[in-house]
Amino acid sequence: MGCVSADAAPRVLVVDDETGILDSLRILLKTQGFQPFTAQGGRQGIEKFNEIKPDIVLTDVRMPDVTGVQVLSHARQMDGEVPVILMTAQATLQSAMQAVNEGAFYYIQKPFRNDELVAILSRAAEHRRLRVENHSLQQELRKRDRRSTSRPVGRSRSWLDVLQLAETVAPTDSTVLITGESGTGKEVIARYIHDLSARTDHSFLSINCGALPESLLESELFGHVKGSFTGAVKDKTGLFAAADHGTFFLDEIGETTPSTQVKLLRVLQQREVIPVGATEAQPVNTRVLAATNRDLEEEIKRGAFRADLFYRLNVIAVHLPPLRQRPDDIPLLAEGFLARSAQLRQEPVKELADDTLDALMAYAWPGNVRELENALERAVILSPGDRIRPDALPERVTARRAEPFVAERTPVSPTLEAVERAYIQWVLQNEGGNKSRAADMLGIDPSTLYRKLARYGEA
Repeated sequence: MGCVSADAAPRVLVVDDETGILDSLRILLKTQGFQPFTAQGGRQGIEKFNEIKPDIVLTDVRMPDVTGVQVLSHARQMDGEVPVILMTAQATLQSAMQAVNEGAFYYIQKPFRNDELVAILSRAAEHRRLRVENHSLQQELRKRDRRSTSRPVGRSRSWLDVLQLAETVAPTDSTVLITGESGTGKEVIARYIHDLSARTDHSFLSINCGALPESLLESELFGHVKGSFTGAVKDKTGLFAAADHGTFFLDEIGETTPSTQVKLLRVLQQREVIPVGATEAQPVNTRVLAATNRDLEEEIKRGAFRADLFYRLNVIAVHLPPLRQRPDDIPLLAEGFLARSAQLRQEPVKELADDTLDALMAYAWPGNVRELENALERAVILSPGDRIRPDALPERVTARRAEPFVAERTPVSPTLEAVERAYIQWVLQNEGGNKSRAADMLGIDPSTLYRKLARYGEA
């Protein structure tokens, strides 16, 4: 019989419901240079798999609690590289085809000769070794290529600190909570973390949790089974499962309902999802990144967000500063946007006139980087020549700044409208330009706020 080098000692998980078979296989594998672990029954096999992360799985097919095919499915979900060998005393062509379709490495019929089994296990160990070496090589090449990964633009100290933290946590599987005002680049940072991670060869999927009603959001997140609700005409894979071995970005997670938050907590704790209408959980191996422009600790105090979910999400916190706090980044960002616009339009790159750049630097950018990009896109379209003048910018960017509500010199007899206008501007700035939240803080309808801003020429 061919045996494996003792130095390699591949870990083999043997799963069967018969104690005698487990004992004899344990002795055989140990004498042939393998490191055997045994589990009595499929349920214990799945638990043992999660615990020891074996190099090879050898499992019986017919077991009373959980079948070998279910063990195979779980193993492939958790580690797509692990070879799984199925054993059965009742082999059929149909069962063999199912095993191959499920991703089994080999399908062996009982009773088998010891040398036959050891030869199969040796091939499986070599297959595993080559796949691991190939993965390690890819990881090494990826590390070398990281320098070519597009680093989000910025040179301010606060932004460089964000990038350094993102680069530190990227190689881990830790959950990351990215906070910051709307438009600061939360998804950009999430993609950057994914690109630098070991999961970069797999999917990066994202969803805006505030863009869908609760029932539709849960179907998108967890999937559903056919007939689970009106319109569910076929099974649907949820995004958590679709992002298996990759990264799933939950944007605006602060907008989720308490019911959805409970289900998200289960995914983070158990690493499994239950599709809508299903009764059995599906394991998922997905890294979660989340983002919000809300203060979740304040939301917890209001009873709008679960504290236990917050602590699960907030393993690593990355806070993005607003653009008004990093004005040094504006010239670099503008240069990048103009270059990209020129490439898309297949035109020469337009330059900013000095007074145009001054206007960009002086403006507070309540909509942050997204607002800057939109303003420059408009300016490119409205500028006939190769230089962008201030009059091509939105009026709000070039307009003279309003007097602050509290100034060194008290204005003579300020009007009620001037006081109201200054207060609205102050609330808007504190809410990052979000008019809905500003209206909430002011205690007025959003339509009323829009009418007032239109009257001030700031809509």
